[in-house]
Formats: sequence, structure tokens, C-alpha cells
Amino acid sequence: MSTLIVIPARYASMRYPGKALAELKGASGVSKPLIHRSWEAARAVRGVDRVVVATDDARIRSRAEAFGAEVVMTSTSCRNGTERCAEALDALGGGFDIVVNLQGDAPLTPPWFVEALVEALDAHPTAEVATPVLRCDGRALSGFLEDRKAGRVGGTTAVFGAEGKALYFSKEVIPYTTHGWPDHEMTPVFHHVGVYAYRPAALAAYPLWEPGKLEDLEGLEQLRFLERDRPVQCVEVDARERQFWELNNPEDVPRIEAMLAEMGVE
Repeated sequence: MSTLIVIPARYASMRYPGKALAELKGASGVSKPLIHRSWEAARAVRGVDRVVVATDDARIRSRAEAFGAEVVMTSTSCRNGTERCAEALDALGGGFDIVVNLQGDAPLTPPWFVEALVEALDAHPTAEVATPVLRCDGRALSGFLEDRKAGRVGGTTAVFGAEGKALYFSKEVIPYTTHGWPDHEMTPVFHHVGVYAYRPAALAAYPLWEPGKLEDLEGLEQLRFLERDRPVQCVEVDARERQFWELNNPEDVPRIEAMLAEMGVE
């Protein structure tokens, strides 16, 4: 199946304006902007036919084209990355079987996460969207619960049925459990990783729907599909001891740089 990866990147991030251009030092001390590292992550995925950066900002376009990326300009009215991907696909004239949204703030996304999503859509013909989930061990779950007690959002969790069909996503820790889990014991809680693979028809329909109440309450774009009864396939993936982190705040820069150094990424 022909696959397009779109990297949505906007300048006006509420928590970190201009983060797409934030410089990140690699293992040898060489700096590259976040959008460059996210593009390199996309290029590492096997079986992809085309990779584009979708942005509404001339500064991001200029920087991306300087390192060789193909750029699609999109409007400032896009409310989230999924809408920006839909607009980019339309601008390109379609022609792909699967469109992947690899968010521009996730430069450490393992390539096998994306490859697993493409395989899942091939294996589940009724699924319109696929997204990865990671089973939490006791240590990760404890971290999520401590974040919530402190009033912080530590990540998004997902619950799904026996065949992987998503039931709900939340910034709360779900499902509820009173069991005490040792650090290295696996739990029934799954961490949702914000990468998506869409069938083009579902992606094209998405911007035509108004955000539902749950999407507004949780601030999670994927809930728009569930509120419209569109099937979302959760795909369990294995991190293989690989570290990854999204860049949401300036404080995340040194953490990601440390991970790049540890993995030997230039």
C-alpha cells in the first residue's frame, strides 16, 4: 500500500511558541532544529513513498526546505495536526492508501511504531485509523498516578476491546485499578503514543465534523473519530528499551538531548 507521512508543524504552539525551530544537540554536539530531527525520524520508516512537512509558517518552510524536506503550506485555521494532515493530503491531490501523522514534536518516535500501524490497517479492513499503545509497567503507572495527584498531565491512556478496537482515550489514568504493581510488573494500563495512520476517506471527513464534547473536554483530537463512531485500532507496540519523548515545553530540550546522546544519534 502506498504510504504518505505528513509532519504537521506550526509556529504558534501555546506551550512553546516556535518549538519546531528549537535547536537540539545530538551525540556529537551538532545542533539541528526539532523539525529536522522529526523529518529524519520519518525518513527512517521503511516502506514509505513520500514524506512532507505541513506548516502554516514561512520560517518553518524556509528551514525545512534548507535541509531538503518537501513542504506543503497549509492554513492557519487548522485546529490540530489531523486537520493539517487532511489539508496537506488535499493539496497533494491524494493518491495514497495510507496517510501517517508523525507529529513534528516527536523526533524520537521509533520507526517500527509507524510500520506497525501500516500493518494493522492492512490486517483490519474495517479500521479507519490506527494508533500505537504501550503497556505500562508498575513504575510508569506510578509516575502517571503521581502526576495526576500533583495536578499534572503525565500522558494519555487508552482502553480498547479484545480485538484492539479503541473504546476511549483519556488524560486521566484509565482503567481504574487499586492493585499495587511492582516497578517491573506489567499492568493493565496502556500509554497512548500520539502517532496516527489514517485511511484517506476518514482523514478527508475529519475536518468536516465539528469537535465533540469529549474532544473539547479532554483536548484529544482522536476522540472526534470515536464520537462519530469511526473505528480506531489500537496497536500494541514494544519500545525495545528505546527511549522517546515529545518536546512540549522548553524544559524538555535537555531531556531529549540526553536521550539523543545516549542513543548515539548525531
